[in-house]
Amino acid sequence: MRSNLRYLSAAVAMIAAVTVTNSNALAEDMVFVSWGGTYQTAIKDAWIKPFSAETNISVIEDTEPEIARIRAMVDTKSVEWDVVTGGGSTLMQGIKYDLFEKITPEMVDQNGVIEEARSDYGVPSEIFSTLIGYSTTDFPNGGPKTFADFWDVEKFPGKRALPNKPATVLEAALLADGVMIGDVYKTLSTADGMQRALDKIRELKPHVSVWWSSGAQPVQALGSGEVSMALGWNGRFQAGMDEGLDIAMTWDQTVAQVGYFMIVKDAPNKDAAVKFLNYMITPEAQARFSNYVSYGPVTPKSLEMIDAERLTRLPSTSERIANSLFLDLEWWEDNTISASEQYTAMMQE
Repeated sequence: MRSNLRYLSAAVAMIAAVTVTNSNALAEDMVFVSWGGTYQTAIKDAWIKPFSAETNISVIEDTEPEIARIRAMVDTKSVEWDVVTGGGSTLMQGIKYDLFEKITPEMVDQNGVIEEARSDYGVPSEIFSTLIGYSTTDFPNGGPKTFADFWDVEKFPGKRALPNKPATVLEAALLADGVMIGDVYKTLSTADGMQRALDKIRELKPHVSVWWSSGAQPVQALGSGEVSMALGWNGRFQAGMDEGLDIAMTWDQTVAQVGYFMIVKDAPNKDAAVKFLNYMITPEAQARFSNYVSYGPVTPKSLEMIDAERLTRLPSTSERIANSLFLDLEWWEDNTISASEQYTAMMQE
């Protein structure tokens, strides 16, 4: 009898072990990489957590998806990341180096996305704007409103913060120098125009104390008093304002951009990555994102799901779009490497 009981116990244990093994074998996971801070927290709360709950796919997070790191993984065939985020310049640079998987309509249906934002190598995630944030302590009666104001160190004295990458800064420099919105990329396409933009930035360099590499840095620099004003992303500035920092931002002149989610070339968990992108692009998920960070949806249907007060915080209203220069992805596709090299050389002079 005892022998039979021992046999039965062993059989039950074996079945349990096989069940666990099979369960583990069926489980999916993927690695998602973004830029940390408020932005990545918003992605986690709005998309990653509900996606995992709905699909039982575990999403492991990492940060700092620099192009150099992605390129090293792809070149050495040691890819550890599946989905990475970035703006248009990151997307274009990745396309140049063949770092991202092509996303076909069969993989992800982008018909509901605004046409201007669609890409064969990235799924649009949000619309955001680069604009001026400033210290209300330094400027209690109102700060700079235009890029020309940002460059005017006599009228608006104080240290500045600029991105350490050229996208949006070259555009802002030309706008500050009097170039009309419709002529910015025509001007940048000439050697003299590029030199004009770089010289305008050189003019401001003595007043730049922070060249930032992550979206949280200009907010922190403003909040600590390290700088008086910064070019940065509207969602990051809004988060700082919501936390009670003495900062404000202006919508009078902006450079609008589209964020993208890309699948890294030879991603180890491509199937799970595709499922995640399909989830993120639904109108419901897009509308939910604005509850966590002040970036606008890329699916027009989502706007109907967002309350009026929330819409006032987003960059995608018709009034704000009218004051915006949209980042030209085709121009950056052709000029990313050259512009980046010249900008970096200018920073290091």
